[in-house]
Amino acid sequence: MSYCEEFATRAPARAELEAAPGLLLLEFGAPWCGHCRAAQPPLRALLEGRDDVTHVKVEDGKGRPLGRAFGVKLWPTLVLLRDGDEQARVVRPRVIDDLQPLVDVLAEAGDGATPG
Repeated sequence: MSYCEEFATRAPARAELEAAPGLLLLEFGAPWCGHCRAAQPPLRALLEGRDDVTHVKVEDGKGRPLGRAFGVKLWPTLVLLRDGDEQARVVRPRVIDDLQPLVDVLAEAGDGATPG
């Protein structure tokens, strides 16, 4: 699984995320958020062909504890986890260059192509 279009209908528990194996990209935001919508083209480009990354969109806001647990203050906030540990974080990316911290971790992880 790579790029995800829709926000999850149920936010995962923090314990679930910490137990998840491999690469997991959490995207905190809201479907109506202009900054979140603007970040989608560079994010889609980053995740293209990355079958090794699970992308989860978490709708954040008042009464949503997962965003608070990750210290989210602005949207979108992208948090890249590897085996449950935070590897990189990007806040309010606008262009692909803003995603460089994620690019660096993904480059270290390999090309992500699924063996055919």
